[in-house]
Amino acid sequence: MFGFLKKSTPPAETAPAAAAAPAPSWRERLLAGLSRTRAQFGGKLKSIFSRGKVDDELLEELETLLLTSDVGLEATTHLLEALKARAKREKLETPEAIQQALADALHELLLPLEVPLDVSSNAPFIIMIAGVNGAGKTTSIGKLAKYFQAQGKSVLLAAGDTFRAAAREQLQTWGERNNVTVISQESGDPAAVIFDAISAARARGIDVVLADTAGRLPTQLHLMEEIAKVRRVIQKADPTGPHETLLVLDANFGQNALAQVQAFDKAVQLTGLVITKLDGTAKGGVIAAIARQCPKPIRFIGVGEGIDDLRPFVARDFVDALFD
Repeated sequence: MFGFLKKSTPPAETAPAAAAAPAPSWRERLLAGLSRTRAQFGGKLKSIFSRGKVDDELLEELETLLLTSDVGLEATTHLLEALKARAKREKLETPEAIQQALADALHELLLPLEVPLDVSSNAPFIIMIAGVNGAGKTTSIGKLAKYFQAQGKSVLLAAGDTFRAAAREQLQTWGERNNVTVISQESGDPAAVIFDAISAARARGIDVVLADTAGRLPTQLHLMEEIAKVRRVIQKADPTGPHETLLVLDANFGQNALAQVQAFDKAVQLTGLVITKLDGTAKGGVIAAIARQCPKPIRFIGVGEGIDDLRPFVARDFVDALFD
């Protein structure tokens, strides 16, 4: 009775929901993704540079480290010469100064590869994707589609890998989840699939066409001729295309990546590279070898499996992550 006069017990305060942890920045993901390469390369530099003098012994140890980090002979020679010249010119006498000089030389070597991809020159902008089996082509296409969508571009995918059903199904599933049209066939000529995709993109006013192709080894000459045919068919659909021909390279291949660049360039005239799986290897130094021996713009690098873990290559960010 008269319960309303009783002092009411305040409801127990509920603990505020724990705030979701902010997603790591690209710099943080890059640092984490290059941890193996940094451990192999950057982690050993301090002991080499600890003597604080650029002498023959230091250069010999540094040469060994660069070569075992897949930097390659030509790039290694170039970097050592640049370091010696700067040490003589500026009289470098501290470990920090020597390391900074090497970082600057590496940045200067990689900077010409930093060429952002501009897809505004044509509509549809046709991007042909090539690579060996297992390099990460199909996964990279999904990430690239998401990247272009974030820029406000409409995207259409061409499932030109008619040899591997899983590749077609992977693209179709991704397309359904992200409202992206995928042109595919159960089987048949990959060039015909891509031709149909370009025609569909033109009819629908699509901004970017991403054309997948079957994985192949450079030594499989009949398959290399087939991908050259795909390129010729694209040119029939659009005489100005393909507007970009990307080779997807698995960073784990190390020095073998150079032979892939040369072989695919001969077959389809590469205009850019996508370096994947840098998070799973200590061979990230191969980018320096590419810069010296077969320089092609590195359009994107991948440092993880997340949808946002493929980003445009920025030379300074890459070098800083190696030396951090």
